[in-house]
Amino acid sequence: MTTLNHTGVSHTVFRLLGIPGLEDQHMWISIPFFISYVTALLGNSLLIFIILSKRSLHEPMYLFLCMLAGSDIVLSTCTVPQALAIFWFHAGEISLDRCITQVFFLTSIFTYESGILMVMAFDRYIAICYPLRYTTILRHSLIGKIGVVVFVRSYGTIFPIIFLLKRLTFCKNNILPNTACKHIVLARVSCDDIRVNIWYGVFVLLSTIVLDVLLIFISYVLILRTVFHIPSQDARRKALNTCGSHVCVIILFYGPGIFSALTQRFGHHVPLHTHILLAKVCMLAPPMLNPIIYGIKTGQIREQGLSTLSSPWK
Repeated sequence: MTTLNHTGVSHTVFRLLGIPGLEDQHMWISIPFFISYVTALLGNSLLIFIILSKRSLHEPMYLFLCMLAGSDIVLSTCTVPQALAIFWFHAGEISLDRCITQVFFLTSIFTYESGILMVMAFDRYIAICYPLRYTTILRHSLIGKIGVVVFVRSYGTIFPIIFLLKRLTFCKNNILPNTACKHIVLARVSCDDIRVNIWYGVFVLLSTIVLDVLLIFISYVLILRTVFHIPSQDARRKALNTCGSHVCVIILFYGPGIFSALTQRFGHHVPLHTHILLAKVCMLAPPMLNPIIYGIKTGQIREQGLSTLSSPWK
């Protein structure tokens, strides 16, 4: 469907192709997508249930982890069901309004997750560098306020993108080579000047993701400086172990994204489907593996999880 305006014809319906070049493999590709989605839903739902139902886990670290698990569920739900519909039923048609809505929620929740990871690094910094003041600094009221600030920052910075996309005329074509709508991918099929979109995208990246990575790095520099001043080797090992799960999740969240960005910037001869698959890893891996990482490396969650799963059989 198209509409006419003073600039010409503008598409109002688009078609998502899935993964171009691998159309004959879509059914096989859907298997890891489906497994990752089910694992993410079950794992993160169980994690939230365990943390909220056990008063012993109502500590700052676990409450922030609960926020991360909730955002993982939303992130998976924003991407995987539509990808499966494309793979299984060739249902790639999407309206412009729905496409822009998906861009908004997908980008916002990704930014929110980055903010939560940054806050979790701050939590570890307080716990290790100021252990005696940990519970007095990170009270439940402050944790709630931090969650609201991260939420408002994430959705507030992405909100203008709705209007930046709404102003464009999409007259080139209505084919999007992806499984989900993305800001710049959608902007590039317009016939208008998209420099404002590009520069605002750079601003969002610098003011959220890059800033979060910088603050996480500073937090861990300060943590390591404090840890290596601890005289007891056992105390040093224990302090570092409390950061192990968080460091694994950070690498899992930012690592594929950085690699994907470098591949897009310098891998000019890399096939398009490789770029898309790398981008999907950024969306699929963290929600699926985060609860597994915390379940394995965090003793309290592991014990409560095993107790919850075994109780129906007793």
